[in-house]
Amino acid sequence: MILFLGILNSCSTKKEILYFQDYENIPKDVINISPEIQINDILTINVNSLIPEAATPYNRNVTTGRSQVAVSLKSMGYLVSSDGTITFPILGSIVATNKTTKELESYITRILVDEGHLKDPTVIVSIINAKITVLGEVGNPGTITFEEETITLPQALGLAGDLTYNGVREDIIIIREVNGVRTVGHVDMTKTDWFTSPFYTVKQNDIILVNPNGPAVKKAGYITNIAGVFGVVSFILTLVLLLKS
Repeated sequence: MILFLGILNSCSTKKEILYFQDYENIPKDVINISPEIQINDILTINVNSLIPEAATPYNRNVTTGRSQVAVSLKSMGYLVSSDGTITFPILGSIVATNKTTKELESYITRILVDEGHLKDPTVIVSIINAKITVLGEVGNPGTITFEEETITLPQALGLAGDLTYNGVREDIIIIREVNGVRTVGHVDMTKTDWFTSPFYTVKQNDIILVNPNGPAVKKAGYITNIAGVFGVVSFILTLVLLLKS
């Protein structure tokens, strides 16, 4: 009876394991939300013009590869300060937060043209320290950097090695902080109705938490498996028999 109850308690159903069980109703429209630049982001900004030499003063010697160490990225890129600004050559202080990379590109381009700095400039902005943290019941928990402008929640979990069988799929928690405001989202990975929510696309600095399910929590107690239960029961029965003899 104890063995049966132990096995029954540790079993998981298909509804607890399978992803996207209502895939027939998956939304057809793809929603791509470009992330807004945040405080402590590091940006690369490349300026080009019809006369390359004219754009030189507006550029740093920036390497965009992620193989650079954090200190090098900070020194070669533009760190968004606590007041949401960057210090740009010649142009001075520029507000970067609350803008996407495309919006910042347009903003700097407009300044360069309207103030007579360059003719027909091209501005390219990238975030080079985009990262997320995935914790809990995944194959490889930790902090993950990514080069794409946006990645989705399934992609983020895939980069973390996918959920283990002990992970709660019905309540993935996403902690998001933007400009000092923190929000918490809850996603049921067994469904697809969240594909149109703001949490379908992961933003830089998100924290993704996968909690353990009931059996995993119980295994973390003093008696970690069914063998331990049998050991305790066997000891008690032996002690009772010795006392009665």
